[in-house]
Amino acid sequence: MRSNYKPLGKYISLVEERNIKLEDLPLMGLSVSKVFFPTIANLVGTDMSTYKIVSKNQFTYIADTSRRGDKIAIALSEDFDKMLVSQAYTPFEVKDTEKLLPEYLMMWFRRPEFDRYARFMSHGSAREIFGWDEMCNTLLPVPSPAKQKEIVKEYNTIINRINLNKQLIQKLEETAQAIYKHWFVDFEFPDEDEKPYKSSGGEMVESELGEIPKGWEVGTLKDVLNYSNNRISVSKLNLDTYISTENMKQNRGGIYQAANLPSASTVTKFDIGEILISNIRPYFKKIWMADFTGGCSNDVLCFTPKKDISSMFIYYILEKDIFFDYVMAGSKGTKMPRGEKNWILKYPVVIPENSILKNFTKLTTKSFSMATGLKKENKFLESFSELLLSKLATIEK
Repeated sequence: MRSNYKPLGKYISLVEERNIKLEDLPLMGLSVSKVFFPTIANLVGTDMSTYKIVSKNQFTYIADTSRRGDKIAIALSEDFDKMLVSQAYTPFEVKDTEKLLPEYLMMWFRRPEFDRYARFMSHGSAREIFGWDEMCNTLLPVPSPAKQKEIVKEYNTIINRINLNKQLIQKLEETAQAIYKHWFVDFEFPDEDEKPYKSSGGEMVESELGEIPKGWEVGTLKDVLNYSNNRISVSKLNLDTYISTENMKQNRGGIYQAANLPSASTVTKFDIGEILISNIRPYFKKIWMADFTGGCSNDVLCFTPKKDISSMFIYYILEKDIFFDYVMAGSKGTKMPRGEKNWILKYPVVIPENSILKNFTKLTTKSFSMATGLKKENKFLESFSELLLSKLATIEK
């Protein structure tokens, strides 16, 4: 063992503050992503005096590791001066922050090696527990406070940049969505004089989908997109470029890394700008617009916009609740309903004039490219942050 490795129990102590005064504090849950989140538990009739109070710069972890995969749920409280957590959680704090920085300790907890250690040291038959004694026996390098501050600063610089990029990505996506609504829902696209069409007296005509601008048509999805028929060898894919319904997030949440690759030799290929939708249990609303090339399982539908049709235009048609309701109406199966591909292509859509679509494509392609660039930068930064975490084990005094 390196000379600067110390048992964690030397630096931490349990926190046992209960909400006996029934303070109105935010009640938070804890995830294996090592963050707190607002709880959705039903609290009617609950005795809130038994809940534990966690203050800023204190930690909380869940000792029961049985049903949490390979990770341990642990987080540092940074957003609230005080908050409540479940009685089943274990809050603790650093006794002397001049000797061990909470932020530095949290970096150690974020390491995959710590998760593996905690799972290995968990014990029990009915439930596996990483108890307080095991936590205190954890060994970690404790360099000088100045060195800790230097490490935390370097790490936070990267994390702050990642968070800034995420904010910019969200802003770009919100802007594109606002333009779509303004043009294709409110029909306020720029007319020949660059004035908003409908409110400037632009002519509207009746259709089976209600009033639409003159010159526009009502069609179906089949008129604006195709299903991808391209294939890609699984040997060319990895866990980051393979998409199945399992690694698509619900409610338009995007994707995360796949757990494994399929046994098939080839799968459907998708390219940048194509839209993927999970075809199992459509009510989960799993949809994602590809910002890299990869492959997807047979349970994922890959939509390819036709020529001169913007990917953003297609995405904002497909991500609506009304579309998923339509897919469910034509789905087959009860326990695990599956969308019917021909039924989906019959979904009615308003098709704008070509010039309007081209202008929308120009606007949104630029924002999509910027967002894609920021996502690629974040992927690199996340890899770099993981490298910094892995280097903690080699830190000298």
